[in-house]
Amino acid sequence: MQRSPHFGIVAGERSGDILGAGLIRELRKIYPQATFVGVAGPEMLSLGCESLVDMDRLAVMGFVDPLLRLKELLRIKKRLRKRLIADKVSAFIGIDSPDFNLRLAKELKSSGCRTVHYVSPSVWAYRKNRIYKIKATVDLMLTLFPFENEVYEKHKIPVCCVGHPLADKIEFEDRKYESRSKFGIAESDSVTTFLPGSRKGEIERLAPIFLSVIFRILKKKPTKRFIIPFSGNESMGLIEKYLRRCDSSVRNSVVLVDDSLEAMSAADLVVLSSGTATLEALLLRRPMVVCYRLATFSFFIASRLIKIPFVSLPNLLAGRKIVPEYIQGELNEDVLLFEIEKFYSASEIDSELLGVYEDIHLSLRLGGSKKAANAVASLITVG
Repeated sequence: MQRSPHFGIVAGERSGDILGAGLIRELRKIYPQATFVGVAGPEMLSLGCESLVDMDRLAVMGFVDPLLRLKELLRIKKRLRKRLIADKVSAFIGIDSPDFNLRLAKELKSSGCRTVHYVSPSVWAYRKNRIYKIKATVDLMLTLFPFENEVYEKHKIPVCCVGHPLADKIEFEDRKYESRSKFGIAESDSVTTFLPGSRKGEIERLAPIFLSVIFRILKKKPTKRFIIPFSGNESMGLIEKYLRRCDSSVRNSVVLVDDSLEAMSAADLVVLSSGTATLEALLLRRPMVVCYRLATFSFFIASRLIKIPFVSLPNLLAGRKIVPEYIQGELNEDVLLFEIEKFYSASEIDSELLGVYEDIHLSLRLGGSKKAANAVASLITVG
């Protein structure tokens, strides 16, 4: 009798945990007794995925952090490789975190393991020669966005665009006031949500600016309300540390919550770090201001490698600038204050922007998790 599939699966950050959880749910519909082991966050853990290390240990950003943590990352990779080979997993699924997951996939593939990578690395933007490594390493690439498939098809790498599961999860109906009620915020309040990111470095670079902007807003408009979400105890501790240094007016007007999606849903405007959260804000139909700031050395390298017109997903998916984004030295209190006050003074939300948001939402609503699970199932069945 053939055993139920046993999958190796590694997610390195919150967005990967969400994708991984959706994939696990759908794979269990195909294989009710399937088991999963690797690196998981709270969403995947709640579904019974065994995690060999804390997911936060893989959350590195830029070019410097991975070098500083290289020894630890190599130890984690060695531990995972040993366990997944010993378990003879049916397939290895690396979710995002390409620098870590593709290296692990290469070693597992050499041992005869089938390999899947979920979320395309930005080979269309920088380090384009990675495509050859991917071709030698990955049996199946699962992309989130339609424009990503072209480069894989060109190099004859098996690829499937599954859309983004968030586009299936987030409904078209606006739940703003329902979300506000969860946080004790009135329907009539003017609410801005600030998301400084989930990684330590992001929070350290953005939270002080965001809190200073809140202070300046409150001096002019003392009735404004603000929400700041956190993800995990470390990020909560960091944000609380910065809040303690603030004027009491800031501390009294900010609500700290542990659900970023609800925090954005409750908002009129979102100011946030570039990343998956910008897609969530788009799907929730929220106007936004996108902020992007790396460590100085990381940005120095990135600015010479990356050749794309925008950094935020809404602008990349639209193919033009539909939301303001401020990068590195462009980002300061004055420009954020300008954008926020411009929003406050507008009589209504831009209907053209909402139309673009809806078009993008529809284009990504492809049944992502189910489609990804079917593609993985086909791979291990054919194999």
